[in-house]
Amino acid sequence: MHTPDLRQLRYFVAVAEELHFGRAAERVGIAQPPLTQQIQKLEAGLGCRLFERGRKTVLTDGGAALLEEARRILAQVDRAVEVTRRAARGQTGVLRVGAPPSVLLTALPIAIRKYRRRFPEVQFTLREMSTSAIEDAVRREEIDLGFLRETRPGPPLASRMMFEEPVVAVLPAAHPLAARRTITLASMRVEPFVFFPRQLGPAFYDRLTGFCAQAGFAPHVVQEATQWQTVVSFVEAGMGVSLAPGCVRRFRWKGVVYRPLPRLATAVCSCVRAEVSSSTAAEFLRMAQAEFAQPRR
Repeated sequence: MHTPDLRQLRYFVAVAEELHFGRAAERVGIAQPPLTQQIQKLEAGLGCRLFERGRKTVLTDGGAALLEEARRILAQVDRAVEVTRRAARGQTGVLRVGAPPSVLLTALPIAIRKYRRRFPEVQFTLREMSTSAIEDAVRREEIDLGFLRETRPGPPLASRMMFEEPVVAVLPAAHPLAARRTITLASMRVEPFVFFPRQLGPAFYDRLTGFCAQAGFAPHVVQEATQWQTVVSFVEAGMGVSLAPGCVRRFRWKGVVYRPLPRLATAVCSCVRAEVSSSTAAEFLRMAQAEFAQPRR
């Protein structure tokens, strides 16, 4: 039994729609004799005539039936090719992203909005997680990529630096240090501190306490909170001061002020499984990095 190939089906559809071998040959970009030969081979393989040839070319009943099916098959093939190409360009598929709460206060939401608008066919999900949980989730393939603060994981994960931002002091508005435009970390040495639990992000926690150690003290932590909004709320309530990534300045509350700490910064990187090549993740990271690079107040 002869099975027509895609080329023969495309030739057949051209002739069936034009009902003229000369115009069909011009349409598919070949000379008329080889087109006629391919149609004859197709008819021979199927065991029936597809066209009645005379003063006019007319479809037979068999030809009419094949035309309907050939159009459907070719449309499916064209769609499969387009879906494959879009997937290779990262324009379709599934993308699962994990980010810690602080990174969600940066330009990341802008990048997500632009990405979803540009690639609506990608099934995008975002999970708010601690840095420690994100690294574990990428290793277990529960998410495709994650953003980590002050963490550069090793194999089988691959990481890339995304951006740095300043570390700021979070102070009650009535605090004596709040009257200064800039302060040093050493000036906070006798203050009670509000911090996040170390297990949520050991590397970032150690980074902040390391800054304190360089300034000659260990922070006296009197209260912990798992969300930055809660940390700032506790500072506003007068329970202590805190250190935070600069993005928390988005919480503009009258009872809290933020003061820069010269030369103190924190870094955020992305991580994926090194052996997994995902065009979808790569395209999203490209767009996210472009947003992180934009200057913002």
